[in-house]
Amino acid sequence: MSEMMPEYLSVPPEILGEGTPVKVTIIGDMDDVARHFAQALFDEIQAKPNVTLILPVGPVDQFVLLAQMINDAKLDCRDVMIINMDEYLTDDDEWIDYGHPLCFRGFVDRKFYSLVEPDLAPREENRICPDPRKLGQIQELIGQRGGLDACYGGIGINGHIAFNEPPEPNEQVSNDDYAARPTRVLSTTRETRTINANTVGGEIAVIPRRAVTVGMSDILGAARLRFYCNRPWQSAVVRRALHGPVTPRCPGSFLRTHDDASITIAQYVSEIPDIRLR
Repeated sequence: MSEMMPEYLSVPPEILGEGTPVKVTIIGDMDDVARHFAQALFDEIQAKPNVTLILPVGPVDQFVLLAQMINDAKLDCRDVMIINMDEYLTDDDEWIDYGHPLCFRGFVDRKFYSLVEPDLAPREENRICPDPRKLGQIQELIGQRGGLDACYGGIGINGHIAFNEPPEPNEQVSNDDYAARPTRVLSTTRETRTINANTVGGEIAVIPRRAVTVGMSDILGAARLRFYCNRPWQSAVVRRALHGPVTPRCPGSFLRTHDDASITIAQYVSEIPDIRLR
């Protein structure tokens, strides 16, 4: 194929991940992905009651399911530490308001913490979000906990993981330097704002331009990487992450540098992208 139609776009579902260390699991639809995600998190907690996790808001549907599973099993999660993967910021680099409809902190509280029985839920001090005023806090907490057990996440339209955006076109960054990037504040890219606007109703003006994110070094330092993709457009970026070059231009490709990484995707995400005018 040409540079405009790279070879990885033609990789069929049955060999996704072949030749890489990343395990690929293909399951049914969006609901199946959510259930798989929730079960994986439940299993993490059941296996280690003081597990330390980085979790995303996106995918989102796993949280309500996990809360119900915890309540049904009376699973004690008080010593679990959950680190939010990222958060939107104001133009002044402060967390967006807790009541903002796009606030990740508020979402996790409404859809998870407040749904878990109080005597089972993670303690308040174990509910962590990267703070733009205390950027070293995440690494300090991970160190105090003896390391990060697992990082869960998704992959953005430009290959980003968390809000670790690719370099701008005129920015040169080596793989080693990019992999070492810590928790930081940054501007979200035009691509990210556009696809996120599509997800929340189509108005790009409502998508914040600034964010705080856990770093690539935090993510890649986890014992396990468990990523999930449930959007139809991810059929292309999953292929780029798995079968394109390992490069900061597609941060998701760095999953292939990890010893224990997996991607679980919906059946429709596994299909070869249908590239045509509509």
